[in-house]
Amino acid sequence: MNVCKMKIPDALIDKYNIPVPRYTSYPTVPYWKDNIGKNNWPMMVKRVFDESNAKDGISIYIHLPFCESLCTYCACNTRITKNHNVEGPYVENLLKEWGQYLNIFGGKPVIRELHLGGGTPTFFSSENLNLLIQSILETADLHREYAFSFEGHPNNTTPNHLQQLYDLGFRRASYGVQDLDYKVQKTINRIQPFQNVKDATDCARVIGYDSVNFDLVYGLPFQKVISVENTVQKVLELRPERIAFYSYAHVPWKHPSQRAYTEKDLPTSSMKRQLYEVGKKLLIAAGYTDVGMDHFALQGDGLYRAYQNKSMHRNFMGYTEAHTDLLIGLGVSAISDAKYGYAQNVKKVEGYKNALEEGLPIFKGHGLDSNELHIRQQILELSCQGELRWETGQLSLNQLIKLTQMDQEGLIKLYDNGLRITNLGTAFLRNICAVFDLKIDQAQNIDQQIFSMAI
Repeated sequence: MNVCKMKIPDALIDKYNIPVPRYTSYPTVPYWKDNIGKNNWPMMVKRVFDESNAKDGISIYIHLPFCESLCTYCACNTRITKNHNVEGPYVENLLKEWGQYLNIFGGKPVIRELHLGGGTPTFFSSENLNLLIQSILETADLHREYAFSFEGHPNNTTPNHLQQLYDLGFRRASYGVQDLDYKVQKTINRIQPFQNVKDATDCARVIGYDSVNFDLVYGLPFQKVISVENTVQKVLELRPERIAFYSYAHVPWKHPSQRAYTEKDLPTSSMKRQLYEVGKKLLIAAGYTDVGMDHFALQGDGLYRAYQNKSMHRNFMGYTEAHTDLLIGLGVSAISDAKYGYAQNVKKVEGYKNALEEGLPIFKGHGLDSNELHIRQQILELSCQGELRWETGQLSLNQLIKLTQMDQEGLIKLYDNGLRITNLGTAFLRNICAVFDLKIDQAQNIDQQIFSMAI
């Protein structure tokens, strides 16, 4: 069954278009118990660092929250300003936080992955980005297979940005394209001509970047089949090595900027899924492989190779090529993952600065018990490999009933002690993962004000 050549039944869309997590972690943030104190978190970080740094290295995510204008669809933690004087003090605070982690490590970290996210990292000048990254690199060693990447806005990513970051070791650039239709762009307050996307992409390749990622979004206000087709066809002219084709998360109760338009302006559930299938069909026909939840890659890209050899991983940065047990998040709202627990930084710039005066700027965390560690591994296998095995008796009757229904609907192939997600089932990956999530009742008691819709 080729999902690209079929229309998903409306009955399945109606049934499974419910609020469920995106599963960049388990438990998901709304269900954290906040049971890690500031004293316990450093001990947990130190434990995982000692266990894994020498062999696998660590990952670093740096949150750069500043944007010059507000994209109304955006659900990221941002600070809107045109005052670039904020750059220097924020870099100083990031390095202060990194210095505190260096003291916890008690040894030289080996960096496996480093990613600049936002906000808009290219809001920062190339000089300030150089200061930030060079200062970190001076305190660390690089893993033999290190990978550095950054998110850039096509309107303000300059040749200087690209060259400076390339000289520091960055080889993947990610551009937020979202949609190329002018009406859609105007509605979400993100007008960026295709020529700007092309110029930023061409410049990266001339300099020597070996991977370019585009973020596309389906389900935005006023999107239609023809506009998505046109966007994907224009994107294919540039042939980025990776494409993340995300479902728009309409959560105006969390992000009031999304009230700039109403739900009447959004595609219906059935139309939204059609938009995705139209885009996916074009991508598959152009040689891209569906490697996971909303992600596509060409065969020469590292993410495709990780998918093929089953080493792909998923964390707060999304899908990654390698699995490190320690992910350090630096900056406002950044989340760290130390295998046995998570910790998130305070969410406001001023609070972040003030908290650093007292130690790590953490405001909540969660320590995983043995059952949660097991469930997290199950969800990782489903979302990264599309299959799962279990021991006899490990599933509840309720889980078996749900999985049996999914098998009958063609979403999974169910075996005595395992399952494999079908082509049709990839459209419902979040729902399949949710069967194993004991924090929620998938069928009933899901809070509409916590998660975005699955479809």
